[in-house]
Amino acid sequence: MMVNVAARNMTCTSDCEFDDETGNAEDLDSSNTDDMPNPLDIITALFLCSDGFLQQEMALKMSTCQFSVPLLLPNCDTKQCTLMLWAMRDIVKKYRPQSLSESKGFIEDRIVLSELPMISFVRLGECSLSKSEILNKLLSNSQQYHDTFVHYNMECGNSPRRISNGLTEITWYLPCGNTNIDIFSQPVAVANLRGNIASFETQYSFLCQTSAAVFVFFDHLDSDRSLLTNQHHKAQIFLVGNSESKRCTLDALKKVETNLRLTKNNIIIRKKQTNDADFVKYLRQKVRNVIKEKKREMTIEQMADIAHELGILVDEDSPECQTAKKNAEAITAEITDIHEYKDAQLPRQGEIWKQLTCLEKEEFRLQKVGSENIEKYKSELQVQKEQLREKQNKYDMSTAMTCFINAISSPGTERFYFLKWMRMNLDNLSRIKLSELQEKYKEKCKNSENKEEIKKIDRQISNSSLGTEHFFREMGQIYEASLSLPQTDPSRQQLQHLPKLCAKLLLDGFPLELVDGDASNIPLRWVSDVLSQLSDLVSPNRKILVVTVLGVQSTGKSTLLNTMFGVQFAVSSGRCTRGAFMLLIKINEDMKKVLNCDFMLIIDTEGLKSPELAQLDNSYEHDNELATLVVGLSDVTIVNVAMENSTEMKDILQIVVHAFLRMKEVGKKPKCQFVHQNVSDVSAHEKNLRDRKLLLEQLNEMTQAAAKMEKKEENKSFTDVMDYSPDTGNWYIPGLWNGNPPMAPVSAGYSEAVYELKKNIIQLLGNCESSANDVMDFKEWVTSLWTAVKHENFIFSFRNSLVADAYMRLCTEFNKWEWEFKKEMYTWVTNAETKISNFGTVAAKSESSNLTEFLTCLKSEASTELSKWETTLLENLTQYFKQKEGHVYLVEGYREEFANCAKSLRKEIERSVFSQLTAAKDIREGKTEIDKIKENHQKEIENAVCALIDKCRKKKAQMKDKELEKEFDKMWNETLARLSFSRQKITDVFTSVSHCLRINLSYKGSHACELLSQRNLHDCGNEPFKYTAKGLYNQLKHKVSKLFNIEDHIMTVQKQADSIIDHCTQFVREKLKKKSNYSDTYIQEILHIIDEKLQNYKNVKTDIEFEVSLKQHICGFAAREFQKMHEDFIQENDPYRCLMKNKEKFCDDFKDVFHERDQCQKKAEEFTNRCLKPAVVDFINRFLGQDITGEMLTCEQLSNRMSFQYSVLLDLLSKDDFKSYQRYICSYEGHVKEVILNQILEHFSTASTISEFEHQHLQSCIRSINDAINKAKTGNTDSELGRFVKDICKELGEKLVISQDALGTFMVLNNADKEQFAHWLTECVKDMAEDLKKEFQILNFQTKLQCLHVQPENELFNKLVGCGKQCPFCKAPCDAGGGGHTEHFASLHRPEGLGRYKWCGTKKLVTDICSSLVISGAQFQCSATNYAWHPFKSYKEIYPDWKIPPDVSLEASDHWKFIMAKYNNDFAKEYNAEPADIPEPWTKIRKEQAEKSLKESFNIK
Repeated sequence: MMVNVAARNMTCTSDCEFDDETGNAEDLDSSNTDDMPNPLDIITALFLCSDGFLQQEMALKMSTCQFSVPLLLPNCDTKQCTLMLWAMRDIVKKYRPQSLSESKGFIEDRIVLSELPMISFVRLGECSLSKSEILNKLLSNSQQYHDTFVHYNMECGNSPRRISNGLTEITWYLPCGNTNIDIFSQPVAVANLRGNIASFETQYSFLCQTSAAVFVFFDHLDSDRSLLTNQHHKAQIFLVGNSESKRCTLDALKKVETNLRLTKNNIIIRKKQTNDADFVKYLRQKVRNVIKEKKREMTIEQMADIAHELGILVDEDSPECQTAKKNAEAITAEITDIHEYKDAQLPRQGEIWKQLTCLEKEEFRLQKVGSENIEKYKSELQVQKEQLREKQNKYDMSTAMTCFINAISSPGTERFYFLKWMRMNLDNLSRIKLSELQEKYKEKCKNSENKEEIKKIDRQISNSSLGTEHFFREMGQIYEASLSLPQTDPSRQQLQHLPKLCAKLLLDGFPLELVDGDASNIPLRWVSDVLSQLSDLVSPNRKILVVTVLGVQSTGKSTLLNTMFGVQFAVSSGRCTRGAFMLLIKINEDMKKVLNCDFMLIIDTEGLKSPELAQLDNSYEHDNELATLVVGLSDVTIVNVAMENSTEMKDILQIVVHAFLRMKEVGKKPKCQFVHQNVSDVSAHEKNLRDRKLLLEQLNEMTQAAAKMEKKEENKSFTDVMDYSPDTGNWYIPGLWNGNPPMAPVSAGYSEAVYELKKNIIQLLGNCESSANDVMDFKEWVTSLWTAVKHENFIFSFRNSLVADAYMRLCTEFNKWEWEFKKEMYTWVTNAETKISNFGTVAAKSESSNLTEFLTCLKSEASTELSKWETTLLENLTQYFKQKEGHVYLVEGYREEFANCAKSLRKEIERSVFSQLTAAKDIREGKTEIDKIKENHQKEIENAVCALIDKCRKKKAQMKDKELEKEFDKMWNETLARLSFSRQKITDVFTSVSHCLRINLSYKGSHACELLSQRNLHDCGNEPFKYTAKGLYNQLKHKVSKLFNIEDHIMTVQKQADSIIDHCTQFVREKLKKKSNYSDTYIQEILHIIDEKLQNYKNVKTDIEFEVSLKQHICGFAAREFQKMHEDFIQENDPYRCLMKNKEKFCDDFKDVFHERDQCQKKAEEFTNRCLKPAVVDFINRFLGQDITGEMLTCEQLSNRMSFQYSVLLDLLSKDDFKSYQRYICSYEGHVKEVILNQILEHFSTASTISEFEHQHLQSCIRSINDAINKAKTGNTDSELGRFVKDICKELGEKLVISQDALGTFMVLNNADKEQFAHWLTECVKDMAEDLKKEFQILNFQTKLQCLHVQPENELFNKLVGCGKQCPFCKAPCDAGGGGHTEHFASLHRPEGLGRYKWCGTKKLVTDICSSLVISGAQFQCSATNYAWHPFKSYKEIYPDWKIPPDVSLEASDHWKFIMAKYNNDFAKEYNAEPADIPEPWTKIRKEQAEKSLKESFNIK
């Protein structure tokens, strides 16, 4: 409900409207006003249709606009009227009578409680004078006329009144203390009865008994004079007539004068020659005389008794209102001294709550820790907090609080009345107390020596405030204190309903205190539980948008919100908002579509730079905290600025800019509107162009200053921080009052400007890029923002589960896209390798005759495919950030990181693909020559066998198999003797590896090459790699470190080397499994792995000697393994060996051909078993690895790094085994690999899933084979079997790699019939499928894993371990997603003692946790600081790529605290140390709490 002075104006919208330009005088005369409602009828109707609360709100707003308000409201249906006492209860007026003009004091009081003279104006019969218009002139000074009362000459004022006759209105004239302006020097109430008193005798009688004077306007007295004479008059009667009226007779006037004993002073007749101004002047004098006499002064509250006597209803008489009044007075009647009352009745919120606040902040800031053990100090703080909570719990529930809670638990209407009564009663008390104190303050200020007394009164003024918020605050503290009791405690259980009670009030539109302004703290548990209950009360997923106002104290922030949204934030004098209050507004159905939300939450804040807080040391910090919180919570922030005071404005802007900068850094982008109040010129927007430019310059200056303080200096201008335009982001609002208060009405320009601002804010909210939060999201923001605010460094301390949740979702989605990319490229490269393997054979489909040319073609095709997938990945990322759901905007800051990750992924896959293609090409080239030799030898054997068959057949004798075998052996030996078996050339792998290593190190300078020449590669890699200290001092230091079991630089480098060696060893093993030939790409891959890992470990200082010796060690070991692999390959493919292996098969074929046996079935079986089956098994093994990986990635615990870390730690917690923890801490990678492998084995423990994958690929192969057979049958009319088989192989060439040895052997002496062979081949393929199914079922899953081309555990390890970086202090692994991240973070840090740290003097393990150390004054030293001491707070200077935020809550590290406390002795023994001094609270942590802390740290719902 807005404050609008044009609210009573009527606009005709009917067909009878006339055109301004064409209309004439006749139209005016004939216009029918009977159809138009009279404004008084509308007011009457509105009041009759409204409940008491809306009536009160309307009366307040009407009074603010200086409209008259209903005193007696008629009801035309019941013919009764009602005294509107309750409706006027909330009107508070301030004025300065002449007596206070010198002292500049003022009186502020609730108008219904003010004893004022009332002057009433009534009409008897018809009257030619417009009573109401004369009244308006009477109350308006010459400078400014205002229509307080509706009159005949107003728009629609001449329309007939239908229901408002009998309405008695009231207004008040209140002086400002200036004799030149004031019409009356004392306050006065003015009543106006509508209609003829002859028809409304009850109302007239009421006015006669309550007024100091009644002015009766008349034209004719004859018929109605009895009414004047019969009344029991307590008021002076003044008769006001008009001499111009023909009906005004002197006889009737004299009779009345005699009967009423009136003097001539009481009769006022307007003469013909008297103008309005003179007449009004004369009337005013009469009123002044009445006021001076002070004969009858009465409060409106006292008028209720007279109303009851006359049978007039009183709106306050309803049972709910009276019960509520009684309940409220039972509480407020006991209050004599506010300060003492608070201590006695509201004890939990005073010093105890302030001490708790200080302890909470100290827990997060650790400013007073000194040299004390941090975790022990934190534990002591925890104990102190518990003691304070115990102290709170010792207090019994006070009488006042019992009454208060009972009263707000009553049914709806009664509860609303109670809270209204409470607010009004408490305001009245505070006002009286404040007035007394201000008088004292004035007196003491006259003497400058009273400094201490002035300070004391100043504090009393601050403490004299008492409102309903103090009772709710106490309620919150009662609830929070009860949570420290056991769950089964009856006291705790009895209080569980309190949050729901408060949530209902919030839903009903009552403000809830968010920030306690006195303690400068949020009772987080209380506010969280109230919001949780609110979420339960409204339907799930109801969205809310938040609007906040910030600005200097007493600049009309609360008034602005009240005007804009029709809410009721406290605005009375002496009740400046302290802290922050939130109020919920339900959105109408039609507006829901515009705003895309269900509720709007309005937050009103205390003024920044308030005088009360300015004297405190931490006032700037307090303002910063408040601004950060509310800006962080809001979707739109209204900043009230005043151009007059540039110094104050600069301070405000700096606070506001700090808040916006912090929000930008944590992913929130609230919109901002600057509001300049008291600017009324129509050209303000144009004139203030220079001011807006100045404002932007100041904002830029403040941004740079704030960025420097927040250590985010990349923000140079305000527009870097937020989307702000000087033209659309500034609003100029005229002053609230149109003239001099207290008689000034609200400026029409004010309400119109506020309405325009409101429309703009609604538009801004409707255009929000992201979806609104629901209540639970809002709760999470409150918690996380306030937790971060409690730290000194907000940006590095901010952690929010919504942000974490959004980040995890982004990681999970990106992992899916990344795996799709990898899977598709793996499929592509597998097919490409197949094509290369089949190049130059019967299975080749390529038209290219040159393998190098074919490789170039494949690389080009790979680049196209990679570009396509890179684009898809980046498009997915773009689309992901366009969605409005899922709080995507919160992780906007990571967008570039993930885009870089997509690009680096493409490069990584491209290098891998090209390397695999080159290796396949090298291997194929190596086999080409051998294949030719084998082919020639087979032809020679085939020719010799054919010649032998002819020779044996010519003997014409029946030869038995033994004779044939004898002949065959003879022929075999003769033929082999003829063939030349030159020994295959064996490559010296060491020479190739040395060459590759030299090229790799050539970029490192001449010293690296010198070092390389000092050792022979043959001598490297035989012994385990050991990094040794150089120089006597370093060696001695290393020995001391080993003695004390401290991890020094040497050990760190050794661990790094071991990790790199492990990775390279794994790569070598994978290549050895393939049993293929050696390729130089293998050693290039190994060198790439080493370089990449060294780059990752760049924070560990190493020299060129270390790099050269490490590479020599790994290359020496790899060369030795690859040399053996190469020699095995040469031996396996030796032509002589291959021939000898097939001798028996050739002999059998020779016998079959000689005896002319049918070979079809046998040859079909041979082709199936020797050629097709191995190829099918190889195909399945090529793809099964990626299927297993893909399946495992669907498991929630493997969907992203953080979920995986959580599952690993949860598994350790459930195992309850020290050795497992030791392995996890000391050999993280090994443990994780083992966990992943176990998870794979567990997931595939039932054969069904793996069988599905095998069956799928098997069926795919069988379909391809059958298709190839059918195509070869129909496509080739040649009856030659060799041609038929070659066609089959060609069709399968892009899918299966068929062994050329097996195929060549099969083709020798093959005289089977093509048709018969095709038939038997189809049958054999069916049998093969069944055989393979059985073999797969029998085969152990672990054995299957060993045969796979892609090892799922390695693939998953690389995905889930990520960058592999560990916290530089506690060695917790990095949890950041995406390979392109530039900042590392760990979700859960651990006590340093678990990473072998111990105190030098005592050898006791250290309990400090780095997430606590980074906010303390402690220091560290290490090799990175050159062993100089460096403050933990500035760890970023040493480790700029690490982010170590403080614990998300004080319980976040409970998991590791529990583990360290439990295995303290075991770790000490293992690390050759003394057990740590475990803080006592650690020993009380239960396993359930440890598990809960894991969930909280990793944001697991």
